Amino acid sequence: MGFEHQRRRNGGFGFEREEVKVEWVPKTELGKKVASGQITNIDEILTKGEKILEPEIVDKLLPDMTDELIKLGTTQRVTDSGRKIKFRAVVVVGDGHGHVGIGAGKSDEARPAIENAIRSAKMNLISVPFGCGSWECGCGTKHSLPVKVSGKCGSVVVTLKPAPRGVGVVGNSIVKKVLAKVGVSDVWSSCTGSTRTKFNTAVAVVDALSRLTNMQSSKDWTEE
Repeated sequence: MGFEHQRRRNGGFGFEREEVKVEWVPKTELGKKVASGQITNIDEILTKGEKILEPEIVDKLLPDMTDELIKLGTTQRVTDSGRKIKFRAVVVVGDGHGHVGIGAGKSDEARPAIENAIRSAKMNLISVPFGCGSWECGCGTKHSLPVKVSGKCGSVVVTLKPAPRGVGVVGNSIVKKVLAKVGVSDVWSSCTGSTRTKFNTAVAVVDALSRLTNMQSSKDWTEE
């Protein structure tokens, strides 16, 4: 199931956007397998490294996915008809159980820009393994990260370290927003570079988390 927006008259005072539900008709082979029930777990897709080209795949397999706006700004360019303004949104999505994605979108209006960013984030979803990699803890539960990792975007470098139970997420607001969507409870973090650039900071966090999926698994990373 997806959504489309139609313009309708608002009491004779112009138009407003109306959200209309539409049935999802998958166009890709992967989408058809998900729609038919051949694939019922998002990790079946992510562990194989398959590219998600339809956000409805994520909607189908992760119905509890939520999103949060990281930044909404405007860009301007001068054309022959004058100055043209576009909205640019950055959104992070996650289910709180180890799946997170980040995306950006543009449009002439704010709401469509956010919607485009959400679609992009869903198509860039990754799976994050949990663990207890802090030498100060050793509880063996899945409350933190298994190892220390670093990610980069532009001049921003974000380092994430396993923390003992009860510490919480120690970091700036962007790091906290991204890790909240992942569902990690305890993490130390540090950031260098132009951290005022929210997009680069958020992407650097996701880049660090994505490096965990490229490492070999161990008994501390997965359930018995």
